[in-house]
Amino acid sequence: MRVKTLEEAVSRIQAERTAQTIILETPEQTSRDSDVCPICQGKGWIYWVDEAGRDYGRRCDCGLVERQIMERKLSFANIPEAFKEMSLKTFQLGVYHQEDSRRIIKQTCAAIKYYMDHLEDMRAKGMGLYLYSGTKGSGKTRMAASIANELIYTHRLQVKFAGSMQIVNEIKSTWDDKSKSESNLLSALSSVQVLVIDDFGTELPKDWIGERFYSIINGRYQDRVITIFTSNMNLEDLKYDDRITNRIKERTFQLPFPEESVRELIADENRKSLIEGMNQK
Repeated sequence: MRVKTLEEAVSRIQAERTAQTIILETPEQTSRDSDVCPICQGKGWIYWVDEAGRDYGRRCDCGLVERQIMERKLSFANIPEAFKEMSLKTFQLGVYHQEDSRRIIKQTCAAIKYYMDHLEDMRAKGMGLYLYSGTKGSGKTRMAASIANELIYTHRLQVKFAGSMQIVNEIKSTWDDKSKSESNLLSALSSVQVLVIDDFGTELPKDWIGERFYSIINGRYQDRVITIFTSNMNLEDLKYDDRITNRIKERTFQLPFPEESVRELIADENRKSLIEGMNQK
């Protein structure tokens, strides 16, 4: 049947699309005996051709494309295995026993909640976080990973999680590998939507290291993209020059963590749980 007007053409195409995709309204129809969607045949996309021979396509409602995108984001983020399941909702304040520690972590968590609730404004300003405590095992990395997971799963942002020494080693690895480019690596670290640098300041403050970190931090400063740091030092104690520390100071909220390690407390709870489990048998 020939169509004479634009309205008729649009109606025809809409009718064809409805005919092609009506069964997508019931995802339960996906075969339980196979992981392959019977509608898109595991391709993630529905394709059709209109009467004029024009090609059309859209994502299948089975969610395969979205899952693939999420898998790529998680793979790229490279969050340590121990922290992949961490979330802000499961961050426990009760693991801190000292009264002062609980006061500090309560205030810090309130600040982080405010930050996350106003994330779009923070992104527009390029504001990140600097989580610090002189005590190892105080929960800084756990919190940074929890934030990273929230940014990936809830806000669908591209996140890269890397220890400062990991970054240094990655840079050095480009020097002897012709297939790698230092400039490409620095550019990628400078431009990713969210960069988490764990244990910043533990690396030896050699001149070349300072220059590379300046390149990364300055690039992110200029582009107003979020950087989240964890460190065992406050900004004043970092062994880097003012070019780096001033940019961090301007573009992050510096939030203290308790001077209390929770690793021993968690280890004690794990031992108690093991003993209780053994006694129940």
